[in-house]
Amino acid sequence: MSADDDLAWISAQTLADYQQSAEAFRIGTRDHDVRQNIAALLRHIHAPAPYAILDFGCGPGRDLRTFAELGHQPVGLDGCPGFVEMARAESGCEVWRQDFLQLDLPAARFDGIFANAALFHVPRSELPRVLGQLHATLKDDGVLFSSNPRGDNREGWHNGRYGCFHDLDAWRNYLHAAGFVELEHYYRPSGLPREQQPWLATVWRKV
Repeated sequence: MSADDDLAWISAQTLADYQQSAEAFRIGTRDHDVRQNIAALLRHIHAPAPYAILDFGCGPGRDLRTFAELGHQPVGLDGCPGFVEMARAESGCEVWRQDFLQLDLPAARFDGIFANAALFHVPRSELPRVLGQLHATLKDDGVLFSSNPRGDNREGWHNGRYGCFHDLDAWRNYLHAAGFVELEHYYRPSGLPREQQPWLATVWRKV
């Protein structure tokens, strides 16, 4: 099996797991409070509102709906067919079905990208290419928000899904190499000891 075949299999297995558990995922995450993350993206965008936002890995559409309710112009993207259908119904927004490893994104389209619990599914070998594609679809001075489960840079399968669990330094290296400058970072949930904060949120500007 070639490296490309390996990547295709990894992606297919992860998407199949999400497809199988799509409804349970929707129910389990619908009440998650990500207002801090949404605010972190929006406060750094310099363009006049409403903003064109790509909700990368939009899942069932919870955050896509929030961006629309705030008056912005969001577009969703997900590789899981069940999530795409749910997100369209939940938000009434345009939603693209695209595998993270086979993106087809328009150039300089978006003021901001909201990648909440999504980019950690991109294998380390493909991350520079994917980040480059996200950089290209942002307008000048556009902003990328990313939240990933933090870790010690291990990569592999976890509960049926493939993931890369970056620490802050490693994640910074990837983003800097892709042409981004850091605006802020924080750990979630807020107000807890670091060992009880499994999520690393970072915000970046295209340069």
